[in-house]
Amino acid sequence: MGVLSADAPQWFLSAFVRTCRGAGATEPEEAVRAVGSELIERWSGSDRHFHNLRHLAAVLHRVDELAHETHQADLVRLAAWYHGAVFDANRKVAYATRGGEQTTLSAELARTQLVEIGVSAEAAHRVGELVDSLARHKALPGDFDSAVLNDADLGMLAAEPQRYKEYVAAIRAEYAHIPLSDYLDARIKVLTKLLGRPRLYASPLGATWEQPARQNLDAELHRLTKERRRLGEEATAGPARR
Repeated sequence: MGVLSADAPQWFLSAFVRTCRGAGATEPEEAVRAVGSELIERWSGSDRHFHNLRHLAAVLHRVDELAHETHQADLVRLAAWYHGAVFDANRKVAYATRGGEQTTLSAELARTQLVEIGVSAEAAHRVGELVDSLARHKALPGDFDSAVLNDADLGMLAAEPQRYKEYVAAIRAEYAHIPLSDYLDARIKVLTKLLGRPRLYASPLGATWEQPARQNLDAELHRLTKERRRLGEEATAGPARR
C-alpha cells in the first residue's frame, strides 16, 4: 500500500530543492539534495504503512491547494516535509496522542538541517514552530500558515470512503504489534476527541472537508465501538466457558 512509481523519489527531490530555494537556502544544490535524500529515506521506512511517501505527497498536494491562504507557502511546505520525519511506531503512548510521528524531534531536525543549508535561523525556527503545532493537530490561534498545515495533514479524514478504508487499514498495520484491545482503546480515544471539536478544519477552504471527514470518523467510531464491545463480552464469557 502506498507504493509510488520508480521516478517518484526524483520528483520529491526536485520539489524539495525548489522549496528550499524559495525559503532562502543558500548552500550549493548538492548539499540541499543531500538533506532531501535523507528525508526521502526517512519517509520510506519499511515500518511506515501510512506515514510514508504517499502520505507526504498527499499533504504537500493539499498545502498547494490551500497555498493562497498562507503567508509563507514555502515554509509551510518545508513543515510538511519535516512533520513526520522522525517516526516511531513502537511507542504506544505516542500513538494515543499523535501516532508514531515524533513532532518535537521532527521540529528540532528541521531547525538544525535547514540552518545547515543556509535557511535563516528565523525561517528555520518558524518551520519548527509550524511542525510543533501538529502535536495536537490544533492550529496556532490566528496563524493562517499553521491552519493550512494542520488542515493539510488532517485532509485524509475527508477522503472518499474506499480511500478512507485503506487509510484505516494502513494505520492498523503500522501498529500491528499492539494488542487489538489496546489499539481499539487508543483509536477510539483519538476519534472521540476529534469528533468532539467544534471544527476539524481551520482554513476557509479546508472547512469544505468538514462534513465528509465527520461522516468517515462517525462510521469508524461506530464500527470500532462495536468491535471493542464484542471483545469485552468475549473476555467476560471466556472464564465461564471453562
